[in-house]
Amino acid sequence: MYKKIIFPSFFALFFILTGCQDILECIINRKPILSDNRLRTGFIHQDYYDIITSEIKNEARDNAYYYYFSINGEIPRGVDVYFDYRDVIIEGRPLERGRYRFTVTLSVEQANDYYEECENNLNDCDGLCEESTSRTYVLTVN
Repeated sequence: MYKKIIFPSFFALFFILTGCQDILECIINRKPILSDNRLRTGFIHQDYYDIITSEIKNEARDNAYYYYFSINGEIPRGVDVYFDYRDVIIEGRPLERGRYRFTVTLSVEQANDYYEECENNLNDCDGLCEESTSRTYVLTVN
């Protein structure tokens, strides 16, 4: 009889202390993701263009977030990287052959319906299980 009372009580206390929303966010698995496509091969002194896209997995309202990108690693001389809302644009004319490895890091923050009074140590109310991600890409220039 005690097991019937203790387990539901413990379960209810757990949800009250951790916030049911956080657990549901991770069950639904809402999180930012970067495209896993391989970058096109570039050719020295020829125009190059490719795009890395991002989104919030399992979130129909992924336009309701701010997207913040950073790049760490090597980019070939002559090639520039631009951030355009949810896309990372790579374009230019590579000046040197080689394999260039770089990591794109994406962090997101909810733009609309974000309430500071909801934020606490256990629940930040953004509906996400994770707020950042990163992926390593390789750009080969022949």
